[in-house]
Amino acid sequence: MVKPEKHIFVCTSSRMAGQQSGFCRTKGGIEIVSEFIEEIQDRDLGEKVIVTNTGCLSICEKGPIVVVYPDNTWYFGVSPYDVEEIIESHIEEGIVVDRLTQRS
Repeated sequence: MVKPEKHIFVCTSSRMAGQQSGFCRTKGGIEIVSEFIEEIQDRDLGEKVIVTNTGCLSICEKGPIVVVYPDNTWYFGVSPYDVEEIIESHIEEGIVVDRLTQRS
């Protein structure tokens, strides 16, 4: 197994019992995961980047939340339309998408 350079976590409001219900899920969390998977495949980044859905990150009012590690970059209010920009700018070019890092 190849160790990825980046790990992208997307809140999909998964709960301990396995059900998905909550803010990030209703605001497109699952679609965001799908978009990341598609972009990673389309750009042949599968050996460098993985994406994982997560449970609640406890800042629902700022969701959907996307976190990129090991950079510890938190993106707030992400939509499926932001995924291509995150991949292109942050993952491929190393430039954080500042407009999505603001918590206000």
